[in-house]
Amino acid sequence: MAKFAVISDIHGNLPALESVMTDILKQNIHSIILLGDLIDYGMQSNEVIKYLISCPVKIICNIWGNHEMAILRADFSRFSTERGVASAKYTAAHLAPDSKEYLNTLEVSGYKEFELDGKKCLAVHGSLNDRYWKAVFPDNVNGDYKKYDIVFSGHSHYPHVFHKFYDVDDPSMRNKKSVLFINPGSVGQPRNHNKNAQYAVLDTSVMETALKAIPYNISDAAKLFPNGVDPFYRDRLYQGI
Repeated sequence: MAKFAVISDIHGNLPALESVMTDILKQNIHSIILLGDLIDYGMQSNEVIKYLISCPVKIICNIWGNHEMAILRADFSRFSTERGVASAKYTAAHLAPDSKEYLNTLEVSGYKEFELDGKKCLAVHGSLNDRYWKAVFPDNVNGDYKKYDIVFSGHSHYPHVFHKFYDVDDPSMRNKKSVLFINPGSVGQPRNHNKNAQYAVLDTSVMETALKAIPYNISDAAKLFPNGVDPFYRDRLYQGI
């Protein structure tokens, strides 16, 4: 039994990541589950990758998000705004060869099945209906997850923890199968009107999940945006929107 940190959507925000890691190191965290979108929007994608390469806590899952997919494959067709396309192309132009090499060693499918303390787990950036671009929500999980015990997902930038009970043929469990869904929110681009860096901690000894929000120096991230880059992704940091 152990504690696991669940991290998603860092988005090139090194100050936010460093604050989260400082908090993680204060706890008895066994290892880290990363759910994609390490890069883009923020101005320190290369620095985030360099930090993760020498991460002081073991990373047991590290999958691509839609931003890794779009930038590494040069496919910007599914971004919903021209602002998003411009940001991704800017990041692509400034991504170091070493960063690209590291990203290409990750789980490029956008999902991974694995086991934690006897629990069958799925990590997916989006959802089973669309691994990169369509998120899991409490009112629409976008897929059938009954074969799993725990589903970790990101992409929406909205944290959640909830159970869904599937109908199954198992009288010993009253014909129900419980699946725990965890979205840790976003480290570097929160959008739930909470400007702090967000992640989750799963304690498998009691199957308890804590959603964490960690203050960081937003100005340190914001001041790195150069002239000529749309300030939208800088300014929203101050409001968590």
